[in-house]
Amino acid sequence: MTAATGTQAVDRAALLVSTVVESDEPVAFAELAEESGLPKSTVSRLLTALERTQLVERTEGGEYVAGGLFARFASRYESVELARVAQPVLRALGDITGETVNLGIPRGDTVLHVAQVDSTFLLGTRDWTGVEVPNHASALGKVLLASGVIRMTGSLIALTDRTITDRAELAAALDDVRRQGWAATADELEVGLAGVAVPVCNGHGEVVGALGISGPTPRLAGRHEALAQLLTDQAAQLTAVLGHSPKEGVA
Repeated sequence: MTAATGTQAVDRAALLVSTVVESDEPVAFAELAEESGLPKSTVSRLLTALERTQLVERTEGGEYVAGGLFARFASRYESVELARVAQPVLRALGDITGETVNLGIPRGDTVLHVAQVDSTFLLGTRDWTGVEVPNHASALGKVLLASGVIRMTGSLIALTDRTITDRAELAAALDDVRRQGWAATADELEVGLAGVAVPVCNGHGEVVGALGISGPTPRLAGRHEALAQLLTDQAAQLTAVLGHSPKEGVA
């Protein structure tokens, strides 16, 4: 294959990808062949290669949409961008409370900690960035479970005597989270560790993450509601930066 022929193949494949990605609806094979002006055999061969590399994929009806590679890139970009724009909010919460502040996002059915501001106290908490924590035992996890952006899979492992291990009890706890707009834990993940968290929405009003404060249980005792209100106010500012103004009366 000559360099010119190789370049031509890349150009043709790029044309098919751009047509699929820029379309608001799934694109049929015949439409791709017509718009590209390429022989159907060439379009078929290129689409097969593009499917193998996850640049396009087929729907149940056989039409073409953007492949999983684009979704993974978009998810990674969104998490990096969210962590970046959230830094002023995390720092403000850290300055006000002195406690550890975390931002978590859904990654599959887990919570991925993407940003943290450390506690100013000598007795603080560890660096949770990049650490996977059981959803049912963390405030961030409960928020995202209650929002429906992640699911509770597997068994509810008892990490301490305070960990919720009954699914009916967890469901009731998640109902409370939805009702009050925030979640709290105390000694559920680790004895002596407590946390409070609220949801973070994007520019479309969709929950894309959770903002939380954690610290020693005795220091956070009796402060859950006050911390939740502080988190809610800061999360609203973050949501405004992301381009959405919450409607009055909506938690």
